[in-house]
Amino acid sequence: MAGSLDRYFTAMAETGRNPGNLRFELSTFFRGIGFENATVLDIGAGDGYASLYAAAAGAARVVGLSPELDGSWKGAASMFERLRDDLDLKQVVVLRETIQDFEPAGELFDVLISRASINHIDEGACMRLRNDADAVERYMTVFEKLARLAAPGAAIVIKDAMPSNFFGAVGRRNPMMPTLEWHKHQPPNVWADLLSKVGFAQPSIRWTTLNTLRRPGELLFGNRLFSYFTLSTFILTMRRA
Repeated sequence: MAGSLDRYFTAMAETGRNPGNLRFELSTFFRGIGFENATVLDIGAGDGYASLYAAAAGAARVVGLSPELDGSWKGAASMFERLRDDLDLKQVVVLRETIQDFEPAGELFDVLISRASINHIDEGACMRLRNDADAVERYMTVFEKLARLAAPGAAIVIKDAMPSNFFGAVGRRNPMMPTLEWHKHQPPNVWADLLSKVGFAQPSIRWTTLNTLRRPGELLFGNRLFSYFTLSTFILTMRRA
């Protein structure tokens, strides 16, 4: 497994990612998650770097959904496939499908990943979640499907942004994430509440810091207040009951 991870980080460096920052990011995102012999579903996988990490870390099967809709970039699925082939991770399947279209034929997953994608499941509904029953129903339909796909005790790991940030509040673009559309997001408690209604439990919410600061930065600044003045991003982990 160590050799596979080394090859993974070398390949990621060739895409322009800083290996040290990426190691910290992934170890933070997947804290407490084991991949050995696991089945993994990556929702909105993009170029697949989380999916490929899971496979390199020992997952037996990884399904990455990379439909290239709004919020993604064109060519992401093709790059995902190329990286998979270069790393010879044959247990990784790339599908250009949304979670709504995905039909696994009875397969269950031990880990479900949503990194910067949960709001893109249905952007229109996401923006109305706190005051529109139809929007809630649209998301509940998807979350009920996720619950059916999750094996007993499965983990769901979500990383996304808050709908508010200091820079937006003062009418400025966030220099660290200048293209992010804050109004298209929801706070973690909204997602935790909806997921709890379909059988996920034990919510854990963590606040992210700049990857360049790594562990010292997390210890000093890994809280909601500091996040509000920087990235406004969180990691929500829950378990299928």
